[in-house]
Amino acid sequence: MIAGKELLSCRQTLWLLVFTGCIINYMLKFSLNLAIVAMVVPRAKSPTTSQCTSGNSSSLTTFTVTVENPLLSQNISYTDRFNWTEYEQGMVLGAFFWTYWATHVLGGLLAQHYGTKLIFGGANFIACIIVVLIPVTIKYHLYAFLALRVLQGAVMGVVLPSMNVMTAKWIPPTERSKFVSAYMGGTVGTSLTYLICAIIIHYFNWETAFYTMSVAGTIWYCFWLYCAYDSPQQHPRISKAELKYILENTPPIVKNSKEQPIPWRHILTSGPFWIAVFSHWGATWGFYTLLTQSPSYFSFIHGWDINMTGLISGAPHIPLMIFSYTFAIFCDWLLKNNKMTRTGVRKLAMFIATILQACFIVGLSLSGCHSNFAVFFMLCGTITNGAISSATLANFVDLSPNYSSILFGICGLIANGAGALSPTIVGILTNGNQTIESWRIVFLITAANLTCSGILYLIWGTGEEQPWNNLYANDDEQGEELQKLKQEPTETTEKCDTVDEKKLKKEKEANGLK
Repeated sequence: MIAGKELLSCRQTLWLLVFTGCIINYMLKFSLNLAIVAMVVPRAKSPTTSQCTSGNSSSLTTFTVTVENPLLSQNISYTDRFNWTEYEQGMVLGAFFWTYWATHVLGGLLAQHYGTKLIFGGANFIACIIVVLIPVTIKYHLYAFLALRVLQGAVMGVVLPSMNVMTAKWIPPTERSKFVSAYMGGTVGTSLTYLICAIIIHYFNWETAFYTMSVAGTIWYCFWLYCAYDSPQQHPRISKAELKYILENTPPIVKNSKEQPIPWRHILTSGPFWIAVFSHWGATWGFYTLLTQSPSYFSFIHGWDINMTGLISGAPHIPLMIFSYTFAIFCDWLLKNNKMTRTGVRKLAMFIATILQACFIVGLSLSGCHSNFAVFFMLCGTITNGAISSATLANFVDLSPNYSSILFGICGLIANGAGALSPTIVGILTNGNQTIESWRIVFLITAANLTCSGILYLIWGTGEEQPWNNLYANDDEQGEELQKLKQEPTETTEKCDTVDEKKLKKEKEANGLK
């Protein structure tokens, strides 16, 4: 760290901006998931079957829990709700993902040419405008709302892949693990969304929830415009000491132009890159399975109500972020003190995010009707996934600082397929068959994906920069900037010179008196 007067260095400020930006991103993305409960006319629910009579019982006796809704027994007119079928509700929630996955590569390309500040911040701000329009559009026509959701997915798909360009320019390799943990802010955003939306809807209405998310995002965007810059050289308030430290410790970034094209052939034929992509696939599968299927599992197998399942499902995300950040600090310490190589650190993180998580998920599959064990293994399995920020998420910047956003975009395009395939398989295995045995197969498939991806990375993964990263490197702007800084005295040097001059003056005065 560089000593200085600032309360926060520019790199620390950038971490906070990215972290809160990811929180806002997920709040805008998932606010509808909870709000839709208050937007549609409640329907009578069929009895829910649970295979376990109690959390501490090993009995497999099937019993029925009848879910009653006293509101349905009254003649109530829902003037502010929509009479959507389950199919229409599914379309509303799913329309976002029709285009979300398709713009990941585009996000990396746009950031490569126009910078992260414009793409990351601009896309989040446009999403704020879209979310403000939801109440108006939804009252106009369902299909207009579906079109708005499709647009929202396309806009927000470019956000996360765009971040790596700024990371490569600002963050030295020995600090990447800690910085990339900011990307996990989305998990905090998921928890906050359910909490904040529930409170707002309870005291106001579902429309206010969307307006609140948009206002919060707009406030964040104002801070982003003022405090975020694509490179340290562009930042008007950065200290000379910090700028010199960054330029000395980060590799130069190539500016793309017609003379410096993107080396697509080398990227698409790079073994280390595809190893990282398929390893990330397994980690994504594990994360989305626990995130999306935990409520159904605890409801159908353990017979818990919606409040309890929601609490248990959302509980791991705050400790996941804490674990991700503290483990990232440990990984950076290993690198700075030469305790492990960069490849070794990435493999250690990948082991925890995949192999260790797989062990917990196997434990979950074997927990049967013991709900205490099921909760423990689910919590541990979710939390250990936080190590992914020090594994493949940081690895894309390691492999190619110049093209890391493009790598991340391609990875997102493929790895998000796990988020779509996992619930499909769960639906096939558990449709009309909500038993411990069917869920055991679900969790074992998840553990197998995690284990295979972890072994793949442990054998062939690498944290070394690839030769094609600097294939067209002929831009030495960063080197020229560094030379200027070396010629100019830093704030620390200026202070030392002033102290030395005072000492010399005192010595001369003393000699004159003598």
